[in-house]
Amino acid sequence: MDRSPLRDFLVGLFVLAGLVALGWLSLSVGGFTWHGTGGFKLYADFNETGDIKLRAPVVIAGIRVGEVSGMSLDKERARIDMDLRPDLRLPIDTTASIVTAGVLGDRYIELQPGGEDQLLKNGDEISQTESAVILERVIGQLVYGVTRGQRSDAPATKPSLSP
Repeated sequence: MDRSPLRDFLVGLFVLAGLVALGWLSLSVGGFTWHGTGGFKLYADFNETGDIKLRAPVVIAGIRVGEVSGMSLDKERARIDMDLRPDLRLPIDTTASIVTAGVLGDRYIELQPGGEDQLLKNGDEISQTESAVILERVIGQLVYGVTRGQRSDAPATKPSLSP
């Protein structure tokens, strides 16, 4: 049985193209970038981060404009570092909120630009923040806060008519 070198070369090229495609797919699904998002750094302090992850998206109006590049604890508050696109022009009254994608989805940071004329510069801090809402705490407050002092097995009391 005679094997053609051209056929072997084409099979090898096909296998190599498949491996490159598989590698590219795995990196792009993981959100890997070779160059980062651009180098426009902003910071924000939050009371509760809700277990936000490194490289979580930062979005404006549903469009990804950056990612979380670092987290630290600063004076009992969480400090989030954001790496954003360098072409962004954000007013100084921009608000940063930690929100959840869906009911039990991943958390991300949503920026809501304000209306001021003065703009944030590289390295500035966003002063207006809204911390993450923890679903377990909300349910706990609903269950225990609403029913506190209102037991269903307690006897009903009638108002007394004392003169």
